[in-house]
Amino acid sequence: MQTRVAATLVYLTLTFAVLGAHVIVTPRESNAGAEQVYTVRVPTEGTVSSISLELDIPAGMHVMQVASGDGYTFDVKKDGNRIVSITWKREIKPKEFALFTFTAHNPQPGALQWKAHQTFADGSMIHWIGERGSKQPASVTTIVVNGGTAPAAPADHEHNH
Repeated sequence: MQTRVAATLVYLTLTFAVLGAHVIVTPRESNAGAEQVYTVRVPTEGTVSSISLELDIPAGMHVMQVASGDGYTFDVKKDGNRIVSITWKREIKPKEFALFTFTAHNPQPGALQWKAHQTFADGSMIHWIGERGSKQPASVTTIVVNGGTAPAAPADHEHNH
Protein backbone atom coordinates (compact mmCIF):
# COMPACT_ATOMS: atom_id res chain seq x y z
CA MET A 1 0.00 0.00 0.00
CA GLN A 2 2.77 2.46 0.95
CA THR A 3 4.60 1.65 -2.31
CA ARG A 4 1.46 2.44 -4.32
CA VAL A 5 0.98 5.76 -2.47
CA ALA A 6 4.65 6.68 -3.00
CA ALA A 7 4.44 5.79 -6.70
CA THR A 8 1.29 7.91 -7.06
CA LEU A 9 2.97 10.89 -5.37
CA VAL A 10 6.00 10.59 -7.67
CA TYR A 11 3.69 10.39 -10.70
CA LEU A 12 1.72 13.46 -9.57
CA THR A 13 4.90 15.41 -8.89
CA LEU A 14 6.28 14.59 -12.35
CA THR A 15 2.93 15.33 -13.98
CA PHE A 16 2.72 18.74 -12.31
CA ALA A 17 6.34 19.52 -13.26
CA VAL A 18 5.50 18.88 -16.92
CA LEU A 19 2.51 21.24 -16.77
CA GLY A 20 4.79 24.22 -16.45
CA ALA A 21 5.23 27.09 -14.06
CA HIS A 22 1.90 28.81 -14.40
CA VAL A 23 -1.23 28.54 -12.28
CA ILE A 24 -3.29 25.54 -13.42
CA VAL A 25 -6.93 24.76 -12.63
CA THR A 26 -8.02 21.15 -13.11
CA PRO A 27 -9.90 19.34 -14.45
CA ARG A 28 -9.35 20.69 -17.96
CA GLU A 29 -12.77 19.37 -19.04
CA SER A 30 -16.03 18.86 -17.14
CA ASN A 31 -19.73 18.36 -17.83
CA ALA A 32 -22.28 21.17 -17.98
CA GLY A 33 -24.46 21.33 -14.88
CA ALA A 34 -22.18 18.99 -12.91
CA GLU A 35 -21.03 19.53 -9.35
CA GLN A 36 -17.24 19.51 -9.75
CA VAL A 37 -14.27 19.62 -7.37
CA TYR A 38 -11.64 21.94 -8.87
CA THR A 39 -7.97 21.95 -7.87
CA VAL A 40 -5.79 25.04 -8.26
CA ARG A 41 -2.03 24.40 -8.52
CA VAL A 42 0.09 27.41 -7.57
CA PRO A 43 3.87 27.14 -8.16
CA THR A 44 6.70 29.46 -7.16
CA GLU A 45 9.34 29.21 -9.88
CA GLY A 46 11.40 32.32 -9.09
CA THR A 47 13.55 33.15 -6.07
CA VAL A 48 10.85 34.98 -4.07
CA SER A 49 8.08 33.16 -2.19
CA SER A 50 4.47 33.47 -3.30
CA ILE A 51 2.19 34.75 -0.54
CA SER A 52 -1.27 34.78 -2.13
CA LEU A 53 -3.34 33.88 -5.15
CA GLU A 54 -6.62 35.49 -6.17
CA LEU A 55 -8.70 33.43 -8.60
CA ASP A 56 -11.53 35.12 -10.51
CA ILE A 57 -14.56 32.83 -10.82
CA PRO A 58 -15.93 32.79 -14.40
CA ALA A 59 -19.44 34.11 -15.04
CA GLY A 60 -22.14 31.48 -14.69
CA MET A 61 -20.15 29.28 -12.30
CA HIS A 62 -21.49 28.94 -8.78
CA VAL A 63 -18.95 28.09 -6.07
CA MET A 64 -20.59 25.96 -3.41
CA GLN A 65 -17.67 25.36 -1.04
CA VAL A 66 -14.02 26.31 -0.61
CA ALA A 67 -11.98 23.65 1.16
CA SER A 68 -10.04 24.70 4.23
CA GLY A 69 -6.63 23.28 4.99
CA ASP A 70 -3.57 23.46 7.18
CA GLY A 71 -1.12 26.28 6.60
CA TYR A 72 -3.35 28.64 4.64
CA THR A 73 -6.35 30.90 4.88
CA PHE A 74 -8.81 32.05 2.25
CA ASP A 75 -11.23 34.91 1.67
CA VAL A 76 -14.05 35.22 -0.85
CA LYS A 77 -15.49 38.24 -2.64
CA LYS A 78 -19.17 38.17 -3.46
CA ASP A 79 -21.53 39.93 -5.80
CA GLY A 80 -24.86 39.37 -4.05
CA ASN A 81 -24.88 35.69 -3.11
CA ARG A 82 -22.42 34.64 -5.85
CA ILE A 83 -18.71 34.15 -5.07
CA VAL A 84 -16.79 36.08 -7.75
CA SER A 85 -13.23 35.48 -6.49
CA ILE A 86 -11.31 33.41 -3.97
CA THR A 87 -8.02 34.56 -2.44
CA TRP A 88 -5.80 31.96 -0.77
CA LYS A 89 -2.97 33.15 1.50
CA ARG A 90 0.00 30.90 2.11
CA GLU A 91 3.75 31.14 1.80
CA ILE A 92 4.88 28.98 -1.11
CA LYS A 93 8.66 28.85 -1.14
CA PRO A 94 10.71 28.91 -4.36
CA LYS A 95 10.60 25.63 -6.33
CA GLU A 96 7.54 24.49 -4.36
CA PHE A 97 3.83 24.54 -5.14
CA ALA A 98 0.54 24.44 -3.24
CA LEU A 99 -2.81 22.89 -4.11
CA PHE A 100 -6.14 24.50 -3.20
CA THR A 101 -9.60 23.07 -3.88
CA PHE A 102 -13.15 24.26 -4.19
CA THR A 103 -16.44 22.75 -5.32
CA ALA A 104 -18.63 24.46 -7.91
CA HIS A 105 -21.72 23.91 -10.01
CA ASN A 106 -20.72 24.14 -13.69
CA PRO A 107 -22.36 26.57 -16.11
CA GLN A 108 -23.56 25.84 -19.65
CA PRO A 109 -21.08 24.42 -22.23
CA GLY A 110 -18.19 26.62 -23.33
CA ALA A 111 -14.64 27.60 -22.37
CA LEU A 112 -14.02 28.95 -18.87
CA GLN A 113 -10.97 31.17 -18.50
CA TRP A 114 -9.56 31.15 -14.96
CA LYS A 115 -7.89 34.53 -14.42
CA ALA A 116 -5.44 34.39 -11.52
CA HIS A 117 -3.37 37.04 -9.76
CA GLN A 118 -0.30 35.74 -7.91
CA THR A 119 1.39 37.97 -5.29
CA PHE A 120 4.96 37.53 -4.06
CA ALA A 121 6.67 38.43 -0.77
CA ASP A 122 8.47 41.39 -2.41
CA GLY A 123 5.12 42.92 -3.48
CA SER A 124 5.44 41.96 -7.16
CA MET A 125 2.58 40.26 -8.99
CA ILE A 126 2.01 38.03 -11.98
CA HIS A 127 -1.39 38.20 -13.66
CA TRP A 128 -2.21 34.85 -15.30
CA ILE A 129 -4.88 36.31 -17.58
CA GLY A 130 -3.55 35.85 -21.12
CA GLU A 131 -4.70 33.66 -23.95
CA ARG A 132 -3.31 30.14 -24.45
CA GLY A 133 0.24 30.34 -25.80
CA SER A 134 0.94 33.75 -24.21
CA LYS A 135 3.69 34.34 -21.66
CA GLN A 136 1.19 34.45 -18.77
CA PRO A 137 -1.79 32.34 -19.88
CA ALA A 138 -4.95 31.85 -17.89
CA SER A 139 -5.87 28.24 -17.26
CA VAL A 140 -8.90 27.06 -19.25
CA THR A 141 -11.55 24.44 -18.49
CA THR A 142 -13.85 23.33 -21.30
CA ILE A 143 -17.39 22.68 -20.16
CA VAL A 144 -18.96 20.05 -22.41
CA VAL A 145 -22.43 18.63 -22.94
CA ASN A 146 -22.86 15.48 -20.84
CA GLY A 147 -21.20 12.71 -22.79
CA GLY A 148 -18.04 14.65 -23.58
CA THR A 149 -18.78 16.74 -26.64
CA ALA A 150 -18.04 20.43 -26.80
CA PRO A 151 -20.74 22.66 -28.26
CA ALA A 152 -20.51 23.36 -31.98
CA ALA A 153 -19.02 26.71 -32.95
CA PRO A 154 -21.70 29.11 -34.18
CA ALA A 155 -21.72 30.05 -37.85
CA ASP A 156 -20.40 33.51 -38.69
CA HIS A 157 -23.90 34.94 -39.17
CA GLU A 158 -24.76 33.93 -35.59
CA HIS A 159 -22.00 35.99 -33.95
CA ASN A 160 -22.99 39.09 -32.03
CA HIS A 161 -20.62 41.91 -32.89
